[in-house]
Amino acid sequence: MLKVKALFFTGLLLTGILSECLASSLAQQWAMVTQPTYSISQSIGTYNAGCISGAVSVPANGIGYQMMRLSRKRSFGHPDLKQFIEKLGQTAATQQLGSLLIGDLGQPRGGPTLSGHRSHQSGLDVDIWFLLSKQAANRTLAMNERETWSAPSVLAGQSDAINYNQWSLVHEKVLEVAARMPEVDRIFVNPSIKRELCIRHTSEGWLRKIRPWWKHDDHFHVRLKCPKDNKYCQGQEALPQGDGCDAGLNWWFTEEAKHPAPSKTPPKPLVLPERCDAVLKE
Repeated sequence: MLKVKALFFTGLLLTGILSECLASSLAQQWAMVTQPTYSISQSIGTYNAGCISGAVSVPANGIGYQMMRLSRKRSFGHPDLKQFIEKLGQTAATQQLGSLLIGDLGQPRGGPTLSGHRSHQSGLDVDIWFLLSKQAANRTLAMNERETWSAPSVLAGQSDAINYNQWSLVHEKVLEVAARMPEVDRIFVNPSIKRELCIRHTSEGWLRKIRPWWKHDDHFHVRLKCPKDNKYCQGQEALPQGDGCDAGLNWWFTEEAKHPAPSKTPPKPLVLPERCDAVLKE
């Protein structure tokens, strides 16, 4: 029996290693592409297994925002995503919320990346730092600053408590403005941030789009809905009813959530839609 179990787990291990190798090889192909396709903008597939044709690049500087980590070349997305960032930046500038520091969008043609994200593949995801820097609000950041700065966690140490030296009502306002935009599907934040918002904004409708997720204590992740005319785009399941401040939120603070048991099944290999082959080769 022990020998059978050992063979079973060895098989799982080898399958997992093979899946990782295949995924890495696929990601390398997409990472090598430096330009988007010159075609109509179409998000294809899912956020975690997809690509984009006709992506656009977000300028390094705009009203109310600045792009970070330019060397990663992940400033591409659907035109709807570019428009969202510009609108959110405009609002941040008008309401004097500070200059938003924009992290990763996606690669020139989307697809899997070599590091950093499993999602961000179909041109509809963007990370926005919680860091609201006075320097960034008053001047254009230098290239080395964009590459070396990092966003601090808004949590206190290794705890679940909010660090109010890093968190403010301005952060809450930025999240509210983003969540109220109709093109936004959901926004991922650390569970402690969700809990903080639930305490201060009970039963407000926009809270439904704020979803707890692992990490996300130094940035929030905005995911847009599939554009209406993008028939090959596959959206995520509908959000549950309610504001998400019910008993289900408590699970995120349990040991099961904080230290999930390793899966006993190997990861499924990443399979992109067939249409992505043409996007990659174009």
